[in-house]
Amino acid sequence: MLSVNRCVRSAFQEQGPDKPGDNSETVKDMKQIKTLSVVFTITATLAACDNSAGTAQSSNDLLLDTSGEQSPVIDDGSAIIANERSIESNPTDNTIQGNTSVNTAQNTVNNDGNQNRGGNDQGGNNRTRSPQGITDGARERRDTVRDGRRNGNQRGPILIDNREIQTFDGTNNNLQNANWGASFSHLQRIAAATYSDGVNSMVFTDRAGPREISNTIINQAEGESIPNQLGASDFNWQWGQFIDHDIDLTDAAEEEQNIAVPAGDPFFDPAGTGTAIIPFNRALYDPDTGTDASNVREQENEITSWIDGSMVYGSNDERALALRVGPDSPFMKVSAGNLLPFNSENLINANGPVPDPTTLFLAGDVRVNEQAGLATMHTLFVREHNRLARLIMDQSPELDAEAVYQAARRLVIAEIQMITYDEHLPALVGPGAIDNYRGYDPSINPTIYNEFSAAAFRLGHSMVSDTIQRLDANNNTIAGGPLSLRDAFFTAPQLLQAENDIDPILRGLASQVHQAVDAKVIHTLRNLLFGAPGSGGLDLISLNIQRGRDHGLPYYNDMRIAMGLTPIDSFEQISNDSELNQSLQDAYGDVDKIDLWVGGLAESPLLNLGSQLGELFRAVVIKQFTELRDGDRFWYQNYLTENELAMVEGTTLAQVIRNNTSIGNEIPDNVFFVAQ
Repeated sequence: MLSVNRCVRSAFQEQGPDKPGDNSETVKDMKQIKTLSVVFTITATLAACDNSAGTAQSSNDLLLDTSGEQSPVIDDGSAIIANERSIESNPTDNTIQGNTSVNTAQNTVNNDGNQNRGGNDQGGNNRTRSPQGITDGARERRDTVRDGRRNGNQRGPILIDNREIQTFDGTNNNLQNANWGASFSHLQRIAAATYSDGVNSMVFTDRAGPREISNTIINQAEGESIPNQLGASDFNWQWGQFIDHDIDLTDAAEEEQNIAVPAGDPFFDPAGTGTAIIPFNRALYDPDTGTDASNVREQENEITSWIDGSMVYGSNDERALALRVGPDSPFMKVSAGNLLPFNSENLINANGPVPDPTTLFLAGDVRVNEQAGLATMHTLFVREHNRLARLIMDQSPELDAEAVYQAARRLVIAEIQMITYDEHLPALVGPGAIDNYRGYDPSINPTIYNEFSAAAFRLGHSMVSDTIQRLDANNNTIAGGPLSLRDAFFTAPQLLQAENDIDPILRGLASQVHQAVDAKVIHTLRNLLFGAPGSGGLDLISLNIQRGRDHGLPYYNDMRIAMGLTPIDSFEQISNDSELNQSLQDAYGDVDKIDLWVGGLAESPLLNLGSQLGELFRAVVIKQFTELRDGDRFWYQNYLTENELAMVEGTTLAQVIRNNTSIGNEIPDNVFFVAQ
């Protein structure tokens, strides 16, 4: 066991224009400042700390989603145990303080055949959980939400300071279809479902098993680097994961469908037993579906589909309140060092291998602790909320706490939307790929598509490198070195202990060119996800392929047809890489049997359009994000006042970083590309 004694003291002070705090130079949005009479900045005073922890030893790997499997994430450290004190509703002190110690834990796989669909079985034992350890009970949570809506408990529009606010659960965005985009809604489909029995089964005999395909096609050599050709930075996959956790989550909460491992697999069956498996549970689905061919199994999105900052604020009222200092405060909780609060009340979370869930961070999305890069993004936007709340309080002192909280939330959501569409998507699918905004269209249902969630937007898994760089203000590697992905899972609370601990990670994400979006994925994710084989280790690629079959996703060629694209007649048409095309043929034998995720990644990128994606996945991503914007009544260009628009105009991720950290011009103005 690793022990850390920490004595970090954090004091938040309001500073007027005549008494700038140490971080006053980081507030650089002059258009925003002009709208305010006084700017409050936060200064943090850190006491000297005696840290005798040494180096954490972890068997964990890169942090990625594998149940609602989304883009990749990374972490380094081990679980912090904190005795949190209650927080006063005081805008100058919204920290949680406490001594901490660090524990490491080994991940174990429960493969006892338990197929219960409730939170616990009759004996009170925990049933199977998702690979990242999301707390049991997804079905019960779903039933509670749905029963409330069916019984007429769904609320109408909520007005705060004469402004309608977005509901946390996503309801009532569309006034004619109140549940579009709401939590626990069916994922939509672009193409018809493909189940092996036409109803709900995923036992396919017409194609190879997921691990066999992973070994044949996706096997990027250990230590091999295949950087993208556009100079795009690691912020692309990190922001992709952060956004993905805003718009979709489908937990692995149902019956087992374990993945067979080929006999003699060098990582998962080195003894050649022929009996090794990679554990897998099917995704949460609506039990009223999957009854016959006219009512196929339909999976559900547990969080809101909207780009509404739910990863910051939560997808229900209870979590949103738990993240605030209190109902009479406009501020969000932070812990010592202006970091995320701990999950002291043991709310639902993805806990991974950590035995005590109260030692992990709490955020709007349950997957916050997966890796340090993700926890860093969450920390950044909690700070941004509190910074904006202080600015709003100064601008409009007559507003009560709830009005200030909602106003800051509106602006944070707008900033997230702007960064996604003005910076991230152009770096991913090319500039101008998404048409200019023409206004709200209530006929569009923007609920997340199954093909997007379970295939296309898992493209980020191909983008991750073996390490995350950590740099100082001179862009030199810090003494602790870069973060290795295999030591990064569920350890953010150990790594992030002081206010400036997120800074090296943010600089590092801006400095490294990410891996190309292709049909290759690094060794760590393919063979060592969450640990070594036999000690909880998984193959993310096998999970992705199996998840696609679980969701009844269409074959690659069928999806091309559904998107209005010409189907592929031969393997040679898929990619410019003849070796890859041969691997595809060896694995599948028939172009009409290729799994959607594999085929979409195998397509050569449309570099002439500035796109990192091939034709199919580019089309799917453009379709989904266009509909998310155009079908959102609360989209910032449709919802904010002129004064609010002026406050966020021109927001970039670099600007948000500089406003909330010690980072200055050592990062480029567009952090989604590495500075040349």
